[in-house]
Amino acid sequence: MKKWAIRAVSLYVFNVAVLLLIGLLMSSVQVGWNALWASVILTLATLALKPTLLKVFRGSAAKSAASRTKIGEKIVQYVLVFIVELIIWVITVLLSGVNVHGWFWGYVLPPVYLLIAWVIYDLIDDRLEAKTGELIGSVGSKLPRAGAAESDLPSPAVATGRDELKDGLTPEQRRMLDGL
Repeated sequence: MKKWAIRAVSLYVFNVAVLLLIGLLMSSVQVGWNALWASVILTLATLALKPTLLKVFRGSAAKSAASRTKIGEKIVQYVLVFIVELIIWVITVLLSGVNVHGWFWGYVLPPVYLLIAWVIYDLIDDRLEAKTGELIGSVGSKLPRAGAAESDLPSPAVATGRDELKDGLTPEQRRMLDGL
């Protein structure tokens, strides 16, 4: 569960940056503060809808794959990915306050930018998730657990066993060494 939360939050932040960049680079797309809500929609569509759409489209395309060359198959795969990106972009525009002017510049070109951005995100995603997981793990281990009862504390026998594992000495041997 923690991995999905980390992935969703990092993708959300990345999508906010990408949407703001699209809004800055393209005069036909106005994003502004709507990037915050649009990124929620874009993130949910990316995590939930994109895999489903790709599976459906690739299943349909696989039926005629035998009649295509290798280059033709690659082109079909790229077109399918673009169509999925286009569907996700249209959903994002319709459900958020993002304003689009012009058919080509507003609806066809932004999915290309999203595709490039998601390729970049995919390259850094694993490292980002690992670093974030380490950070959350280190912070979580330093914080006291809420509602920790006295029964959660280790018994004296468990504490003695842990001390013995650390240095290999029994309590009697430890006392003898302390006496030297």
